[in-house]
Amino acid sequence: MGGLLFGVFILLLVIGVPVAFSICTAAGVTVLVGKGPNQLLMMIQRMFEATNSFSLIAVPFFILAGDLLSKGKISKLLVEFCEALLGMLRGGLSVVSVLAGMFFAAISGSGAATTAAVGGTLVPELKRRGYPEDSAAALIAAAGTIGVVIPPSVPMVLYAVIAEESVNRLFKGGFIPGFLMGAALIGIALFQAYRDNYPKGSEFSWKNVGRTFLRAIPGILMPAIILGGIFSGYFTPSEAAAVAVIYAVFVSAFIYRDLTWKGLFQLVLGSAKTSAVIMIIIACSGPFGWALANWKIPEAIATAILSVSTNKYIIMLLISIIILIAGVFMETSSAIILLTPVFLPLIRALGITTLHFGILFVVGIAIGMITPPVAINLFVATGITGQPIERIAKAVIPYLIGLIIVFLMIVFVPLVFPGLM
Repeated sequence: MGGLLFGVFILLLVIGVPVAFSICTAAGVTVLVGKGPNQLLMMIQRMFEATNSFSLIAVPFFILAGDLLSKGKISKLLVEFCEALLGMLRGGLSVVSVLAGMFFAAISGSGAATTAAVGGTLVPELKRRGYPEDSAAALIAAAGTIGVVIPPSVPMVLYAVIAEESVNRLFKGGFIPGFLMGAALIGIALFQAYRDNYPKGSEFSWKNVGRTFLRAIPGILMPAIILGGIFSGYFTPSEAAAVAVIYAVFVSAFIYRDLTWKGLFQLVLGSAKTSAVIMIIIACSGPFGWALANWKIPEAIATAILSVSTNKYIIMLLISIIILIAGVFMETSSAIILLTPVFLPLIRALGITTLHFGILFVVGIAIGMITPPVAINLFVATGITGQPIERIAKAVIPYLIGLIIVFLMIVFVPLVFPGLM
């Protein structure tokens, strides 16, 4: 039955059926063959159960907050402040790109929103100062992967719901991996800057730093309010997502005054469409997960892998490769929803915590945002710059290698030093 379930799913993906319908159809065919037509009504119940989680309320709110930031003046002022601090370095604008990506990661929870916000603001300036446009776009796309690692993070919320893990613990665990990813990208960017003699920015000025800081204060306060409220216990991640939207609307409409009723309606509409796609995938994953559990497919996969080797380092290497490959062909949310139930029994058999696995899973699948053919960050960067995706994909290779090295560190270092998680 496992072969039938995955066989139908892969076949439907290959012929171009959307992921949600591929998942649901594969589950339906398996139930029909294994249980008979009377059990098909059960699929509707499972679809409703899959979406019946309070934590999922955070998903549409974080998406809307990210859209509000990426389209508004907040992003521009935050980038100006980062540039005032570090723009004087050789290749300093590359460093600013990564730091801005890390900052927006602490607000948006979305890789595409982070790429759009940073890229829309910085790409014209990078081009004006003579930076190679394909390399600049590749760096911004790579920095966008941090958007789902540093909290808040929509994929972490999805994983927490499926794995019954604490959203707070996952959010706390995302900081160090996110900083490591940023440090790797900054190191590679500075090496390229000195090797290729990138231009320096304007001279450092405390006056300029102070001026840009004052203008950026409302945006700087946003992650402090969201994350501070979550970790201090004042509100849950779902409530924090709603607070993020209210704060972003208030700042955009009444402080920066760059948000109109028409603009807000368009943003809400776009965020609703994005949220609907994710929720449909979650709903369709309900019957799929039931089919997996009913025929004990994850346990069978775990037994098969453990029969090859009981060495947890070898098994984790195999799992890491599967996650990276899944990121190449699947969108982030889809991969997490589909693969989490498959891997959990194996992870538990190895004695690895669901917290550690959740963090490495999100990091690994985030790397897929810059690996074609399903590379959402590269598509966003292409739309911003007009550069062919082939050129950006070639320029992103050094950053991709750096992120994979960080990913392997996140996979194996906590296995050697369990207390780190």
